[in-house]
Amino acid sequence: MTESMKPKITEHDAKELAHAIASKTSVLFSGWAKPLPEEEVTVAALIQLGAMFYGIVNDSFRNETTKELNRQFLSKILESLWELQWWTDFLNADGTIGRKRESMILGKVSDLTRRQALKLADEHLRPLNLGKLTPLSTMTLGEFVERYFIPNALPTLKLSTQKRYRQTLKTHLLPAFRDSRICDINTLQLQQFVLQKLQAGLGWACCDHFRNLMSKIFATAKKWGYFMGDNPAFGVELPEKTVMREKHALMPEQISQLLGIFREPMRTMFLVGIMTGLRVGEIIGLRWQDIDFASKQLRVEQNSYRGLIGSPKTKGSKRTVPLPDSVITSLMRLPGHSTEQGGEQLVFHTSTGKPYSDTNLLHRELKPAGRQVGAPWLNWHTLRRTHCTLFQQAGGSLRDAQAQLGHSKMSTTLEIYTIPIDARRREVVKNLDVLVTNGDEFGVKKQDLPMPTTQIQ
Repeated sequence: MTESMKPKITEHDAKELAHAIASKTSVLFSGWAKPLPEEEVTVAALIQLGAMFYGIVNDSFRNETTKELNRQFLSKILESLWELQWWTDFLNADGTIGRKRESMILGKVSDLTRRQALKLADEHLRPLNLGKLTPLSTMTLGEFVERYFIPNALPTLKLSTQKRYRQTLKTHLLPAFRDSRICDINTLQLQQFVLQKLQAGLGWACCDHFRNLMSKIFATAKKWGYFMGDNPAFGVELPEKTVMREKHALMPEQISQLLGIFREPMRTMFLVGIMTGLRVGEIIGLRWQDIDFASKQLRVEQNSYRGLIGSPKTKGSKRTVPLPDSVITSLMRLPGHSTEQGGEQLVFHTSTGKPYSDTNLLHRELKPAGRQVGAPWLNWHTLRRTHCTLFQQAGGSLRDAQAQLGHSKMSTTLEIYTIPIDARRREVVKNLDVLVTNGDEFGVKKQDLPMPTTQIQ
């Protein structure tokens, strides 16, 4: 190796170059390659520099082993890789924007020329250079939920919703995603998560709740500046919902039997539920001042949950419901119905004036009575479902039933609370049969049938 062939770089730079080659990495635009013109940073130049470096640190290698060194360095160069490094923005835990260095492997040096590597680098950096990439948060889901979501978002929700969200986070979501960065959680991961829960035996409604809660978390994180991407929960799909449990409604004869079994005040609470369709929390939270005996109606203004009084479930739940005479009479028999004694006092309360526990009433009153009349499935929800079903059978429209129950969607009233009654369907099918056959086969004349209605509900 002649003196003129020595590289115009320091021994330190040569060592850095040799280290890069030995680790099978060639860095684009690296600092130690700057003394050479960019167009000369080729495989041949790197081989030559490697050989010169060994000549610098060990004079005995200059003549005898130059060819062998070239072969060794050529082998390492052919195995080395093109690496792209760049600076990117990210969101700190406090919401400020920081910068960090990132890198990626573009390919092998033996497979790509420098021009090809630069083209790949340009394609990868184009979205960043055009401003299409937003800063990603380094915060994990567990950190966001515990530091921000629980203390700041949950208090704005109903107490029952808060309790369910806390339980879901503790039992299901945080064990699966606590250590995952918010920006790294994608739709596929959530899709696999809910499908695994379904396969583990959880119901469709539970998995739908998981999806909705994750969607709320990501929407909240985006609103507060801790997440900049699209909500991954939007793309999660669930299998077709299958009915797991049969829905029931009480028949009029069963209602009469139960009214004979219950004692006050449970009898009146049961009657209010059947005749008005109120939720159990609305019945327990009912005050005397909410009842207008003169106009025979009541106003739903508040709700009771686990002994705590709050607003009704939704905005549509605040409503006025007409009262039949049977309910008026039953209410007037209760102590405290007069104006002097009533006011803000609860209609149904314990001996200490506190709200009843719906769970205690369910297991001590409803369930035992239901078993006596052949309805072991009886619960508070059955009262609303019974009201909705009999309300429509008595001539009420679906829209009226929706208003009675305080639903925001008519589909909820129809799909969940309306139960087909077998006797009613048999009567309709019998009339249809007579209509089709003109009654010739059964001795029933066509004029005996009721006129078909043109009303569509």
